[in-house]
Amino acid sequence: METIIEVYRLRKDFKDKTAVNNISFSISKGEIFGLLGHNGAGKTTTIRMLTGQLRPTSGESFIAGFNSASEQGLIKPIIGVVADTQNLYERMSGFENLKLFADLFGIKKTRIYELLELFQLQHRSKEKVETYSNGMKQRLLIARALLHEPDVIFLDEPTRGLDPTSARETREIMKRLAERGTTVFLTTHNMEEADTLCQRVAFIRNGELMALDTPQSLKLLHGERTVIMTFTNGEKAVVPVSDINDINRLPSIVKERKILTIHSQEATLEDVFVKLAGQEAEQ
Repeated sequence: METIIEVYRLRKDFKDKTAVNNISFSISKGEIFGLLGHNGAGKTTTIRMLTGQLRPTSGESFIAGFNSASEQGLIKPIIGVVADTQNLYERMSGFENLKLFADLFGIKKTRIYELLELFQLQHRSKEKVETYSNGMKQRLLIARALLHEPDVIFLDEPTRGLDPTSARETREIMKRLAERGTTVFLTTHNMEEADTLCQRVAFIRNGELMALDTPQSLKLLHGERTVIMTFTNGEKAVVPVSDINDINRLPSIVKERKILTIHSQEATLEDVFVKLAGQEAEQ
């Protein structure tokens, strides 16, 4: 598949702290890619370097072949950014928020109406944003980032603080974007969300990439697989099946007691997160 983001040994130092430490990866066009880690792990700093908001101490990153640090003017038209804070103009209407940015990009009003309908905001578009729910504000932020139809959209914790319904709606938006060929770069603390949405995820800890692969491969590689049996007497047995010795124990256990239920269980992405990202406190 066509590569749209390339990162080579990217590093960022702040005085005596290294926020991002020589990370390298690439992302394909139309991929939903997740960068996972605790607060302070280096996720937002990485996004700011990729989007040209922050110059790296060393290393390079490219979006559609353009250098993020030295060719910002060429990158801005092809990326959209939704930050981890809702920086909307609360006293303006939803339509006015979009029109302000549409005017800056020279975008026609028809695009505004298209996005309002796409994100189901048309019925409230003339009302002040301060009256919107968190979910509506988040949809408006994503709509604003998509006004100029970017090739890549960066979403920093897009579902944080949203109720389950609004979070689900936001995830559906991300899926539709990827289906249309837009690359989605996502940071999230929601491991179930990352597992469901992302083709690949990368774990970052103290600025260093600990692992990068598909969620399924990471769960199989770093997690423990078990067989859980419930017996007719109410007792349970949890048997690891990571190697042949564990598997060989199953027949003897089955013969000893009558089984009511039996099922296998693999590790979750949250289990992998705890193992790879560590127990470091949020900063």
